[in-house]
Amino acid sequence: MLRNQIFSPALIIFAALFLTSFISCNHYNPAPLPKGYVRIALPEKEYVSFDTLFPYAFDYPAYGKVINDTHPSAEPYWINLAFNDFDAAVHISYKTINSPEDLVEYLEDGRNFLNKHIPKATSFQEKNYLDKEKNVYGTLFEIQGKEAASPMQFFITDSTNHFLRASLYFNTIPNNDSLAPVIDFLREDIAVMMESFRWKEL
Repeated sequence: MLRNQIFSPALIIFAALFLTSFISCNHYNPAPLPKGYVRIALPEKEYVSFDTLFPYAFDYPAYGKVINDTHPSAEPYWINLAFNDFDAAVHISYKTINSPEDLVEYLEDGRNFLNKHIPKATSFQEKNYLDKEKNVYGTLFEIQGKEAASPMQFFITDSTNHFLRASLYFNTIPNNDSLAPVIDFLREDIAVMMESFRWKEL
């Protein structure tokens, strides 16, 4: 029977490492890390004019791209203002007003589209816009909520001949918490679109 066993340095080091790891594991309290989002690079603000043969014109950001709406149900003068860097677009539809009843119908349709987003909203803001010199009257709707599919919509009319409705959509599953910086960024651009809006007679 061996009473005085000599331990090798390697065995001592191994034992020390084992005890250290065992003690540290017992005192380790895992905690969830806060959820992070990818940093989004925002371009410089610069605006150009959409002024063509359409019955309306407005200024829009240079990082947007105006494309014709090719959806089968699209009508003349319907366009999309695409923001490819953000995977988003403002869908713009235009209607001619031929009677007071038309205006009532278009306003009701706009409200119906808007009401579809209300169940997902946590708050809702409505801002009126008026420019008597350009005969432009409109309302901007801001729909706040993590799962709201369209965070911003607006309509513009002259109340007699023209009616236009626009909606901002992202081509992703709605998560407006992570999209908040982009929504805030595009809010200014939509305000510029409305403030610069003007009608053109063909």
